Amino acid sequence: MPAPSLPENLRVGVDALRANPLRTVLSTLGVIIGVGSLVAVLSVGDGLEVTMREQLERTTSIMYLNVEPVTTEEIDGQQFPLDSFPQFTTTDTREAAKLPGLAGLTAQIQARGEITDTAGRVRRLVVVTAVSEGWNQIGGVTLAAGRGFTAAGVDDPNNRDVVLSGTLARRFVRADSLADVRALLGRVVRLQATPFTVVGVADDTAGNDFAWVGLNAATAAMPPSVRARPVEWLGKLARVEDADSVRAQLARWADERFGAGTTRLRSNEGRLEQAEQGILLFKLFMGAITGISLLVGGIGIMNVLLASVTERTREIGIRKAVGARPRDVQSQFLAESVAIAGAGSAIGVVLGLTAAFSITALMRARIPGMAIHASVSLSTVLVAVFSAVFVGLVFGTYPARRAARLDPIDAIRHE
Repeated sequence: MPAPSLPENLRVGVDALRANPLRTVLSTLGVIIGVGSLVAVLSVGDGLEVTMREQLERTTSIMYLNVEPVTTEEIDGQQFPLDSFPQFTTTDTREAAKLPGLAGLTAQIQARGEITDTAGRVRRLVVVTAVSEGWNQIGGVTLAAGRGFTAAGVDDPNNRDVVLSGTLARRFVRADSLADVRALLGRVVRLQATPFTVVGVADDTAGNDFAWVGLNAATAAMPPSVRARPVEWLGKLARVEDADSVRAQLARWADERFGAGTTRLRSNEGRLEQAEQGILLFKLFMGAITGISLLVGGIGIMNVLLASVTERTREIGIRKAVGARPRDVQSQFLAESVAIAGAGSAIGVVLGLTAAFSITALMRARIPGMAIHASVSLSTVLVAVFSAVFVGLVFGTYPARRAARLDPIDAIRHE
């Protein structure tokens, strides 16, 4: 007698399950709940993770890192200035920005200076920062009016464009709100007596009295300095998880470019680790809850198969008497287990996705300003389906082996 194929085992298994539909439905219910909860948890969890990352990126400096030249050396516990240190150029900045894992990189020089209007009526001490292009995206500064710096403007040493912070701009136009500062665009102000044209105004989150100029205009916009002011890089990570690899790549690139030990990299490593641990703990906690749900579903499968083995003992004995091998019997009951798990996982995926979208919609309604959405991916569906099939195989193995070990003579005599 030829061994039955997998489709034949599945057909026999499905027919056996249909013989007792109520018990089959109840056993499948456990898998449906388990898979549904797994899909819902993964979808909502992925959505929460996306929202968490967006909030971390917007409200903290966790995504940023700094690279600065080493300008001092320590001798007998005291710091002494170095005569020479690396000066990052715009070419260096553009090459370093191409490293994988970086969302962008900008160069900047910072110093305190004086700003006045052309009539000399408004005079303020400000923090002047000379930056390269892309600074307003990488530096987290949002423009309320006007524009930032172009690549051509940054490279031109004669460029005299300036961007003012919202607070500083309102002082010049004596306005109560940023809506009135557009009148300042195109006007001339003086930084260290050098005329600059206002091309942009930042929003109020940029700080109090700040002014930004192109990198090559630093000398004209800042007070004279005995020593060359160091240029430092402000980089932004594309993903929190890549922080370690990006730091290592950037440090290695800087060592090869400028010499080992001539640059120093700083980042919020502690806060990065806390964020990564928080995300990992959340996923592990959700996974544990889901595991319990799947465990319940697996126990349900094992119970229905054990009852099926008891009821069909005589049938098993007859099959073995006419030539069925133990592994054929075992394959049949494992096929039944997989059929239960497969049917339950299909229904569970649909219910889980429905629950995920409903939960996130409720969260958005209850928590204003929290733009959380369920994140559905193919990997989530595959993990749920394969987990259900795996549970079906694991919990179906014992009943299947028990059926395969039955003695055919004793099984035929069973009433």
